[in-house]
Amino acid sequence: MSQDIVSDALNRMMNALRAKQTTLTVKHHSKFLLSVLAIAKLKGYVKSYVVDGNNLTIELDKLNGCRAIKPRYFIHTEDIDKYVARYLPARHIGILIVSTSQGLMTHRTAEEKNLGGSLIAYIY
Repeated sequence: MSQDIVSDALNRMMNALRAKQTTLTVKHHSKFLLSVLAIAKLKGYVKSYVVDGNNLTIELDKLNGCRAIKPRYFIHTEDIDKYVARYLPARHIGILIVSTSQGLMTHRTAEEKNLGGSLIAYIY
């Protein structure tokens, strides 16, 4: 277990996907991870997630890949396309999760609101 809870959880999700499992349990979670999972659920990559005490149960849906972005690059609105080309398989497939001054959001929402921020993860 490392210091980064979000990176650990996304890595466990990819391991479960490779093992053809649809559910997984994460023992350590945070509000930040729950916000990332809320965006993934909103976009249809995660069916559900349930917090039960110290355990977090995640049910995967149509996830193909996810990873935390390290280091967490700070980007401006005009730089978003460069990182979309770097991390996503195609322009309209997947999302980048950006931490802005108005909270976590997808890269498309950040572009619409003309906000920059820190790159957290990508999901497709």
